[in-house]
Amino acid sequence: MIVLLLQKATRFLHLILNVLPRRHLIAASVVSCCLLILIVYPVTDAEANRQVSEQLVLPTESVSLKATPETVPEPALRWIEQLVGSGDSLSLLFSRAKLSAADVYKVSSSKDGKLLRNLYPGESFRFGLNKAGELEELHYIQSKLVSRIYRLEGDSYSSELRELEPDTLLSYREGIIKDSLYLSAQQANLPDKLIMELANIFAWDIDFVFDIRQGDSFSILYQEKYLDGEKFAVGDIVAASFTNRGKSYSAVQYTDSRGNSSYYTPEGLSMRKAFLRAPLDIFRISSGFNLKRKHPIHKMIKAHRGVDYAAPRGTPVFSAGDGKVIAAGYSKANGNYVFVQHGQTYVTKYLHLDKKKVRKGQAVKQRQTIGTVGSTGYATGPHLHYEFLVNGVHRNPRTVKLPQANPISRNELAAFKLATTPVLTQLAQAGTSSELVQLETMPSGQAGIASAN
Repeated sequence: MIVLLLQKATRFLHLILNVLPRRHLIAASVVSCCLLILIVYPVTDAEANRQVSEQLVLPTESVSLKATPETVPEPALRWIEQLVGSGDSLSLLFSRAKLSAADVYKVSSSKDGKLLRNLYPGESFRFGLNKAGELEELHYIQSKLVSRIYRLEGDSYSSELRELEPDTLLSYREGIIKDSLYLSAQQANLPDKLIMELANIFAWDIDFVFDIRQGDSFSILYQEKYLDGEKFAVGDIVAASFTNRGKSYSAVQYTDSRGNSSYYTPEGLSMRKAFLRAPLDIFRISSGFNLKRKHPIHKMIKAHRGVDYAAPRGTPVFSAGDGKVIAAGYSKANGNYVFVQHGQTYVTKYLHLDKKKVRKGQAVKQRQTIGTVGSTGYATGPHLHYEFLVNGVHRNPRTVKLPQANPISRNELAAFKLATTPVLTQLAQAGTSSELVQLETMPSGQAGIASAN
């Protein structure tokens, strides 16, 4: 159709060109161009409209312009949380949650219900109640990692143990001692748990009461536990070094084929000795080993064949080594006492105890609590009188050479090296890549902080 129109327009123009004068021809040309534009443009626009209308598919149903609110499903259970406090029982916790004694019986008599008998402060419970107020789920949360789920199935409750596996990362700390180990380690942002662990690792080689000097240094690699990206606990020290009076000691944790974990030198020797240097953690020496000491009560020269450790009443007293209790009783002079035999060669004695925690004939392990510090018998104040005998002869507990504990066996030495060498290398590299910062107590009481991570 468009082609026919253009042909007719061309013939018309040709006729005009032959008739009109020149000035009229120019005007006619302009008019003709306008006509062509008017003819062509509507056709192009109509074609575009046609193409658009073909692409759009309109809905057959009408669309409401009013927004429809989203339907939020009602929670299946209503939850009540209860924190276990000191002296709380299962019955008391259920009562606080507005549950009956019958509910307590039903849960506690189910399979694994006996696990709810011994509760500890800090644990918690979550009670899941349905619309009728009935207990459908009980969550017994023992820790961040361990919980037990009780679910109502028919007329009884089933149980499921839920254990989460945390992510374990290694962290590094180091410091130079200006004052005490405790203050310096605190300034290095070490938790108290790790400070005590560090002291216990090297306690057989270093006397942290008398041997620590300004300029001594330490470095440790330790575990940090993470759950869902959040740190919630500090783990064990996996490797450590301590320099005391210019002599360096290194230790690494290793779990042997029997599942026993302990600390060893890089060569596989045990960091433990067969005996503790001191049988308690918190103390000061009030009287040393002195064979010509004047007795504080009797006012006469009488040999002091042990060491007196002054400590608060009730402080735990440990067995210095593995052994067997050969005596546990009371006498007017010694007060409450415990004697421990260690093999055929050694005997340790613990006097003036407030309470005894063991009985005669009982086997004890190193660091097992055998009593508490007291002032029973001839004593001027709370303290532990500690004696160390070798083949029946009293020796100074502070200076006697202590026998070594068992090393890594020859059969396991290769596995030990394979497991511990990378850890010790990591400890050494962390120390060389991080600047050691002097730890000093400032006049204001604020202290410098050792480099970390």
